[in-house]
Amino acid sequence: MPENFEIANLWVFYLLPLPILIYWLLPSLRMRSSYLGIPGFDKAVGYTQEKPRKGALVKRRGWFRMSILFISWVLILATLSSPQLVGEPELRVKTSRNFLIAADISFSMAQRDWESEGQKVRRWDAVKEVLHDLIEDREGDRMGLIFFGSNAYVQAPFTSDLGTVDQLLEEADVGMAGQMTHIGKAITKGATLFEEDTIKTKVMLLLTDGVDSGTDILPLDAADLAKEDSIQIYTIGIGIPGNAGSDLDERTLTQIADMTGGQYFLAQDKERLEQINEELNKLEPIEYEEKENRPIELLYPYPLAAALGLLILSSLLLSFINLLRKFRRKEESYA
Repeated sequence: MPENFEIANLWVFYLLPLPILIYWLLPSLRMRSSYLGIPGFDKAVGYTQEKPRKGALVKRRGWFRMSILFISWVLILATLSSPQLVGEPELRVKTSRNFLIAADISFSMAQRDWESEGQKVRRWDAVKEVLHDLIEDREGDRMGLIFFGSNAYVQAPFTSDLGTVDQLLEEADVGMAGQMTHIGKAITKGATLFEEDTIKTKVMLLLTDGVDSGTDILPLDAADLAKEDSIQIYTIGIGIPGNAGSDLDERTLTQIADMTGGQYFLAQDKERLEQINEELNKLEPIEYEEKENRPIELLYPYPLAAALGLLILSSLLLSFINLLRKFRRKEESYA
């Protein structure tokens, strides 16, 4: 017997002697049947002065039939007792936080100055590859996606379906949000998304390779609004400051992170971005809790099937025996 075998309703087996009690305590079933009238029966009764009594024929119960019924009863009780195999308690990821990725997909992210597997690739392709790993590692967080350029838009609202978030990330490409970089709009859009949700712990990851070129709302003003809403922002600068084709504003990204209780990282290549991914997992670890409902495999179909099969087979066997007896009687009568 496996160690993880359990019977949920053990008390059901107290009903085991019930058929025996019924057999002993309840009267036999009485059934009316046809009779043969005898002429002069009343006169014979008058002569003998005997009072007629009702007669009954009690059929003998064969040991085979009784054994089959009792075994079937035991199997039915085994079914009702709900036997089961109970697995070990599983670790369940506790959903306690909204994690938002705000990624820059302006035209500058199309520059091919990053290496991946020995080949020059676009910044966005390398970033997207690492973000796939980040999403996979965030199991337990409810994640959302915002992409920004000249405008900011929600690609995926907060959801625990990380497979869908990952797919929506894969479908995004450079230029879908315009050619400029409006960091303030991205933070404001993210704050609006957080306001619509009830989970209090809020983390935003902001990735950009440029300097804010917006005039509607400045990045630091947007960061101040995010701070009031208890949004923690981690910022990642993409590229090498001072190099040709790079206008990364590290000062603003550092200030945004400091204002909101986050941290600023500089990703100069894909390897450094992968290291940042690992650092983020340490700064914002996933929380686990033990799941109370352990995995259960119900076994009741097996005794139920055995009981039904036994009853069907025994009925067929008894019918065959009765048929065989009738056939022999006919042969004897002809003889």
